[in-house]
Amino acid sequence: MAFSDTFLDELAARCDIYEIVSRYVTLKKSGSNWFGLCPFHTEKTGSFSVNTEKQIYHCFGCGAGGSVYNFIMQIENLTFPEAVEFLANLAGVPLPAQDAGVSDNRKRLLELNRDAARFFYQTLSSPEGRVGYEYLLGRGLKPGTIKRYGLGFAPDSWDSLLNAMTEKGYTKSELRELGLIKPNQRGGFYDQFRNRVMFPIIDIRGNVIAFGGRVMDDSKPKYLNSPETKLFSKSRNLFSLNFAKKSASRRLILAEGYMDVIALNQAGFTEAVASLGTALTQEQAKLMKRFADEVVISYDADNAGQNAAARAAEILKPADLKVRILKIPGAKDPDEFIREHGREAFSALLERSEDHMEFTLERIRNNFDLTTDEGRVGFLKEAAKALARLSSPIEREIYASRAAESGNVGKDALLSEIERNRRAYLRRVKNEETRRLLSPEKSVQPVSRALRYEDVRTARAEEGIIALLSREPAFAQTLQAAGIGPEDFTSPFLKKICAFLLEQAQAGNSVSSGALSQFLAPEEMSELGRILSAPDMGDHQSAGRDYIRIIQETQAKHAVASGEDPLLAMRDLHKEKKSYGGSLS
Repeated sequence: MAFSDTFLDELAARCDIYEIVSRYVTLKKSGSNWFGLCPFHTEKTGSFSVNTEKQIYHCFGCGAGGSVYNFIMQIENLTFPEAVEFLANLAGVPLPAQDAGVSDNRKRLLELNRDAARFFYQTLSSPEGRVGYEYLLGRGLKPGTIKRYGLGFAPDSWDSLLNAMTEKGYTKSELRELGLIKPNQRGGFYDQFRNRVMFPIIDIRGNVIAFGGRVMDDSKPKYLNSPETKLFSKSRNLFSLNFAKKSASRRLILAEGYMDVIALNQAGFTEAVASLGTALTQEQAKLMKRFADEVVISYDADNAGQNAAARAAEILKPADLKVRILKIPGAKDPDEFIREHGREAFSALLERSEDHMEFTLERIRNNFDLTTDEGRVGFLKEAAKALARLSSPIEREIYASRAAESGNVGKDALLSEIERNRRAYLRRVKNEETRRLLSPEKSVQPVSRALRYEDVRTARAEEGIIALLSREPAFAQTLQAAGIGPEDFTSPFLKKICAFLLEQAQAGNSVSSGALSQFLAPEEMSELGRILSAPDMGDHQSAGRDYIRIIQETQAKHAVASGEDPLLAMRDLHKEKKSYGGSLS
C-alpha cells in the first residue's frame, strides 16, 4: 500500500536532509551546498553533496543520490516503506492507519527469526541441549552472559527447527528465505544448523537478523553463518554492536570471533564487536565511525591474525578512525588471555596497544636485516612509502624520527624521502579522482547499466527537460506547444519521470522528493539526484529551446529511417520551430 504524498511531505519536512545525513557524515559548507566523504564508497576527497534547498543528496564519485528517504534506504539497508517507518519513529510521527501494514513481510520474517532464536535458547536449557550448555560453561561463560546474548543450541536433528516453526504457522518458503532450512535431494527440507551452539546476530535496532553456529569439536566448518537475506548483509553489520553502541567511551574493540567478543563483554569491555565470518569491509568501518572515534584491533596473536589486523587497519584509517593494534603476549586470543590473566591485565594491555603506524613500522622492520646496509636501505625505503600516506605533518615527523633511528640514518634524509614519496602519492590520488570524476562515460551515462542511454545526445536533452520541469513546472506548457511529450523520449526511465512530472504539473501539484522516492526505483532516484544536482545555467528559455530542438531533430531522423520523405520531415520540423515561441511563461 502506498503512502499519501501529503504524509510523505509532512514527514520529510520534519526530517531535514542535512540533519539526517549529519548523523552519519561530517558535512562542511561549500558554496550553497554541504560536502563530506561519501558513506557509500571510500574516497580521499569529499565528493558527497547535500543540497538543503532541493532536499537531495548526490555523490559525484559513486553516483549515489536521492531524497532523505533514499539516503536512509541505502545506509540502513531498508526498503522504502521501512525507511519511511524508520524516519517516522525518529521524528515521533505516527504512521497513518492505512499505511501501518506496509512492511508486514519484513516484520513477519523478523518474528520468524525471533521465534527461531527462542527455540534455540530453550533447547539449550533442555536435556537435549545439555552438551551445548556445558560447552559454553567450559569456555568460561557465566549463565548471565549466556542469557544476555540469548545463546542457544541447535539439536543434532534433521528437522527439529523445521517442525517447531511450521507448527507456529511459518511456511517452508519463509524458513528457506532466511536460510534456516535447506532442500534435500528427495524434494524435502532439513535444518541448516544442527548440533551447534547458536549465536543470534542482532542489529542496532534490537532485531534478530541472522545466526551463527559453532561446532563443539574440530569438525568443519568451525562456524556456519546465515546466508545473505533481505534482513541480513554480512558486510553491513557487526556482531554485538547492539551492546557496544551504548558505550560512552567512543572506542570500539574489534575482535575476530563471537567468543572473543562475548568474553570481552563479560569482563566489562562492552565496546567489543566482531565482523561476521568475513574480512572487515568498508561498510563496517563506516558503521563503526557512527559510534566511535577510535578502534583497537584485538585479533589473534598468530601470523594470520596479525596479517588480518594490518589489513583491517588499512580499511579503518580512511573512515577517519584512530586505529590501535593490540598485541596479546602468551595467549592465542583475547578470550584465552582474559581467562588466564583476568580483566585488569587485559585493560593494561589496551592502554599499551600500539598505534597503527608503529605496528606497521615494526612489521616492515621484521622483513629486513638491519645489521646490513642493504637491509637498512630496504627498510627505510619501505618505511618512507608507508609514512608518506600519513596526512598529519606532526605524525610524519614523529614516526620519521623513530624509523631513522632504527635505520641509523639522519631524520632529515628520511623526511626528504618521505616528502618525495608523498608528492607522488598525492599525484596518484588526485589523478585517480580526476579520471573517475571526469571520465566521459561517467559524466554522460547513468551508473546503473540497466539505465544506460542508447542515444546520449538526445538523452542529455531529455535530462535538461527533466531539470527544467522540476525548477519551472510552467515549462510543461512550452513542451505542449512544441508537441513534445514523454512518448518522444529515447530513455525509458527519463520518459517515466517526464510523464510523472507532467501529470503533477497538469494537476497543479508540487512535486515532492518523497513522492518521487516512492514512485522511482532507487537507481532511478540516484540518477534524478545527479540530474538535479547539475548547476543551474540560468537562461531557462534558451536552454529549453535547445533541448526541444535536439528532440525534434531526433524525431526527424527517425522519420527518415522509417521511410518518410526527408524533405517533408525537415519541412515539418521547420514549421514546428516557427510556431513554437519558446516561452517558459
